[in-house]
Amino acid sequence: MYRVIGSGNSRARRVIWMLEELGLPYAHVPAPPRSDDVIALNPAGKVPVLIADNVPITDSTAILTFLADRHGHLTHPAGTIDRARQDSLTQFLLDEFDSALWMAARHGFVLPEALRPSAIQDSLKCELGRSQKVLMQRMGDGPFLMGAAMTVPDIILTHCGDWAEAACFPITEPGLGDYLARMRARPAYRRAQAV
Repeated sequence: MYRVIGSGNSRARRVIWMLEELGLPYAHVPAPPRSDDVIALNPAGKVPVLIADNVPITDSTAILTFLADRHGHLTHPAGTIDRARQDSLTQFLLDEFDSALWMAARHGFVLPEALRPSAIQDSLKCELGRSQKVLMQRMGDGPFLMGAAMTVPDIILTHCGDWAEAACFPITEPGLGDYLARMRARPAYRRAQAV
C-alpha cells in the first residue's frame, strides 16, 4: 500500500487522483507543508511525499511518472515518440501553468506582505491566458490532451485548472473549459476531491 503525505488542497491531490484512477490502495496523511512530519521525509518541507516500498518520493510530477511507469497505465512507454510528446506536454504545463499559479500564490499569501508586488497578479493572469491559447493548439483530437488515452499531463492540467479557478484566474479558452468539465466528471476525480 502507498502512503500519500500532504494536505488535500495541495499538489497531493494529483497523486491521490492518480491512485484512484489506477485503483490502487493508499493511505492519506493530510500533513501541511513544512510540518515536522513532512520535513522528516523531505528537508524542503514540500508536499506531496509518496512512500513506496518504505522510500519517500518527492515532487508531484516525479510521483505521477513513477506510478504511471510502475503500473503501466496513464503513460506511453519510455523511449517512444509518444512518450517524448507526453513529456514535452508535461514540461509545458509545469513551465506555463503550474509555475504561474505558484508564483501567484507566493505573491498572494506565502511571502511576507512587504515582498508582494501588487502588479504581478495581473501579469500572471495575462501569461496564463496566453498559455491557454498555445495549449489549445497542442491538444490532440479526442477527449484527452494527447487524444484517445488519458496520461499524466491530464492530471496536471486539470489540477492547474482547479487551482486557477480557485485563485480567480479565468479560464479564457472555451475548449479548455469543456475539457476541464469532462475531466471533473470522472469518478476517480470525484473520489479524489472527497479526500
